Amino acid sequence: MEMLLCALGGLLLLLFSCLDVWYFLRGVVVVVRAWFQKPVWDVLGEQSVSGRVLLHDIDLGHMNNARYLRECDFARFSLYSRNGVFKACRALRATMVVGATTIRLRRALCLGEAFELRTRIVVWDEKAFYLEQRFVSCRDGLVAAVMWCKQNVMRSSPDKILQYLCKRKVECPDYPEDLQHWISFISASSQALRAQSGLVDKTGAQEDKDK
Repeated sequence: MEMLLCALGGLLLLLFSCLDVWYFLRGVVVVVRAWFQKPVWDVLGEQSVSGRVLLHDIDLGHMNNARYLRECDFARFSLYSRNGVFKACRALRATMVVGATTIRLRRALCLGEAFELRTRIVVWDEKAFYLEQRFVSCRDGLVAAVMWCKQNVMRSSPDKILQYLCKRKVECPDYPEDLQHWISFISASSQALRAQSGLVDKTGAQEDKDK
């Protein structure tokens, strides 16, 4: 028995040393919990989850910048579980990965402060969903932080996922102006990085050769 306990302790120590175990455990809890919550029938509807700034979230008395992104991960897991996007991805054998994020921090969330994290799908294109996530303080209702997230869809497309869920073609809403600026930044950044890597020059050379 003592050897078994030592082996188990060693295994746990190895896991916690090599993996962010609490992240994966919480992810499982979030998804399982969402199964027992009321479904979000409107795929574009907003979902709100409650949170509170705890000791392991803070640096210098307020929420650490990295924690905002971590909380947004779990809020998206919950949204996709409740609105059926995860179910559609399994049926279509698709996966989703984060392609880009940007966050604006307007006011610090302090230790013990309660907040709501409101998440919604805003628009989409042929490759990705674009989501807005807002941290709203329960103390004064102020939007303490707002994040845009580009959620890339692999081996499928947002249109196919929405058609699977809604059984019809879903028209994409108009793009908000601030989101358009961010998407333009992503495109410009990609082009600049490709140019620095020599990919644009090679493509151009190939096009000249084809002509």
